[in-house]
Amino acid sequence: MSKHWSLNRRNFLRTSALAASAPLLLPSHIWSAETSPNNKIVMGCIGMGTQGRGLLGGWLGNSEVQVVAVNDCDGFRLQYHKKMVEDRYAKNAAQGTYKGCDAYKDFRELLERKDIDAVCIATPDHWHAIQVILAANAKKDIYCEKPLSLTIAEARAMVNAVRKNQRVFQTGSMQRSSREFLKACELVRNGVIGKIQEIYITVGGPSKWCDLPEEPMEPDLDWDMWLGPAPMRPYNSVLSPRRVVKEENGVKKESPHTHFPSWRNYREYSGGMMTDWGAHHFDIAQWGLGMDESGPVEILPPDGKDIKHLTYKYANGTVMYHGGLQGYGFGVVFVGEKGKICVDRGRFKAEPEGIDADYKPGSLPIKLYNSSNHQRDFLTCMRTREKPICDVEVGCRSVTVCHLGNLAYWNKRALKWDPVKERFINDPEANTWLDRAKRAPWDKVV
Repeated sequence: MSKHWSLNRRNFLRTSALAASAPLLLPSHIWSAETSPNNKIVMGCIGMGTQGRGLLGGWLGNSEVQVVAVNDCDGFRLQYHKKMVEDRYAKNAAQGTYKGCDAYKDFRELLERKDIDAVCIATPDHWHAIQVILAANAKKDIYCEKPLSLTIAEARAMVNAVRKNQRVFQTGSMQRSSREFLKACELVRNGVIGKIQEIYITVGGPSKWCDLPEEPMEPDLDWDMWLGPAPMRPYNSVLSPRRVVKEENGVKKESPHTHFPSWRNYREYSGGMMTDWGAHHFDIAQWGLGMDESGPVEILPPDGKDIKHLTYKYANGTVMYHGGLQGYGFGVVFVGEKGKICVDRGRFKAEPEGIDADYKPGSLPIKLYNSSNHQRDFLTCMRTREKPICDVEVGCRSVTVCHLGNLAYWNKRALKWDPVKERFINDPEANTWLDRAKRAPWDKVV
């Protein structure tokens, strides 16, 4: 099959159909000979921005993994990370046991490869659903960055594709693999602070429609591919930052990693900090409440009067606020009948003091999934074929909470939600907000 792609619909659909027929077995030919072939997990990385680079470093530092391909629509960023991989494996290359890292501007070429077991997806949010569905159809296991999706309907479509193809899927909500969050949620789930009455979540707000001016195009960037399913608009470096030249010891070097992109601020590509940090902190709230397969039933936007903060109501009576509890700072605060638990990265506080004194992971009757490393947990589950700590259903339910909040903010309307049917109750207009139109040819995927 040709490796030179066009975006015409016939070629796209032909490729999707072929990918869907890929075998379930792991490949027998793996390019590194450090260990026997079946002991290596062959990885391809899709999206080589700031987060993609960090994840790539994790894969390269794990002896279980062999990275053989990278993808990005920015040619400079693509070659930069190809070299990063090959430099890491330079010793093996010298021994003739490593054949190099391939670089693809079109992620579908990477998915076509039968020797790749798993893909790591770290593209902007508006790409996740399409890439996950095509990867699942190509029988790849998937590590996908959070937030899971751009819309509620996309999240459910991703779950369906993963389940249909029997794939292992890890959502990149890494806080579930941190000790302080495990401790907080095990204490909450075991009733140490009593029935949970309120939860306070401190994250930023929703995104807005993009209004950036046109700028000169960055060289070797496939802008049409960067936009993908999003509406066509002119290039702006806020969305896909320009490469910059840094001088180190008198030597000028180009780097793609000195500017952090701000596409998360815009609705075409993301839900803002509500979905970015929300996919971490609302996720922990869901975990603590035992709502990994459910969610709230009512969402109320602030009205400037009685309702001061965006408010979620759960069927069990718990109320969750998008806003901090005074004196507790950033993070998640669980308020129970008998005390409080506040948790953030590297920070844990329980009240009354000492209520957690005897705690050890797994020491209480209700034991939660204990993972100390999010990427390693994914690799372990690839071998066992079990669900990892942040399975696709978990990612779906957590991002749905974030999306529900955004829809209430954007439309300034109270919403009633059925978490079983995943539909708004007696609200035909609101149900039209569950998904968005996509540009061709990507509209045929999800």
